[in-house]
Amino acid sequence: MNGLSYLDHAATTRVHERVLEAMLPHFREQWGNPSSVYALGRTARRALDESRDVVADVLGCRPNEVLFTSGGSESDNLAIKGVALARRSEGNRIVTTRIEHHAVLHTCEWLERHFGFDVVYLDVDRHGMVDLDQYERAVAPGTILVTVMLANNEIGTIEPVPELARIARRHGAIFHTDAVQGGPWLDLDVGRLGVDLLSLSAHKLYGPKGVGALYMRRGTPLLAQVQGGGQERSLRAGTENVAGIVGLAEALSLAREERDERTRHAVRLRDRLVQGILATVPGASLTGHPADRLPNSASFIFEETDGESILLNLDEHGVCASSGSACTSGTLEVSHVLKALGVPVERARGSLRLTTGRDTSEADVDRVLAVMPEVIERVRAVMPALLGSS
Repeated sequence: MNGLSYLDHAATTRVHERVLEAMLPHFREQWGNPSSVYALGRTARRALDESRDVVADVLGCRPNEVLFTSGGSESDNLAIKGVALARRSEGNRIVTTRIEHHAVLHTCEWLERHFGFDVVYLDVDRHGMVDLDQYERAVAPGTILVTVMLANNEIGTIEPVPELARIARRHGAIFHTDAVQGGPWLDLDVGRLGVDLLSLSAHKLYGPKGVGALYMRRGTPLLAQVQGGGQERSLRAGTENVAGIVGLAEALSLAREERDERTRHAVRLRDRLVQGILATVPGASLTGHPADRLPNSASFIFEETDGESILLNLDEHGVCASSGSACTSGTLEVSHVLKALGVPVERARGSLRLTTGRDTSEADVDRVLAVMPEVIERVRAVMPALLGSS
């Protein structure tokens, strides 16, 4: 079988043709600075305003509650640092989980180290789900911010964000969710979710890289992190990436328009992957919640293997995938997510994430199912030598 089978849509996605067509005029004819007062600038401003309206419509919020950023990591940083520093006089506790994306975890660690914030890192159960009782105990007086992701990027578990947000609000804490992975698949209505802040990234949902958005509920205190001009209501300085923002708006609109169809397609392929791999590969187990998970996410642990070796072998067969473990400086770093799930290090190093997308075909799944038993057998055969060299 020739060609490439791309099963790493949680990492990035190909720009949709409709998104690209919407962006192209803003590289060619309509390339003005939206802050300029002449016609070329006004055209760019109109595209910017229309895109903000589209994003707000998808999120169910006011246009002036949408800030454009360079992507999910910046949105997370702006939300967490911005609120923490703005509310510093009211308290110093931040509550998060051990399985957040590093854009959240490293930002919280930075606030601990440089400003003395008290950050509580909540444990999760073996499926990656937050325990509501432990969570409510953690959101104690003095908690100014809670940040819990909508869906996990590695194992696909969907967190009970509406309930978590209600508890946070009851205790006077502001609630942020990283919705980067959930964005392509889940309802993003911020009223239903009950969140104060929500982060998005375009390239996870068939938009361009380098652009994202932060929803910020009106009245939420936030200290700007990038100083300069007065763009984005003086909360995020810098000339706006008009072409990218147009692409983000089109991609979000498409995701909502095609959500049901994409979900049916993704679930069918995901379930085939899960059932086929568990049935044909000895020592394989599924990670993440068995039911409350993203429709396209299939994540596994393979006993007595190494994730990086699995990826290299799959690449030889034309399969693109991802692993939670990586070889760094001669030692194998295992996923912080799997550690938080209580998976022993020797098992966690054999992780694999397969994520389908709108263009994934039955033939792509057939290829993975055909080669996986051989790939795992080959990796297991060389594991003694690999471990001996570490």
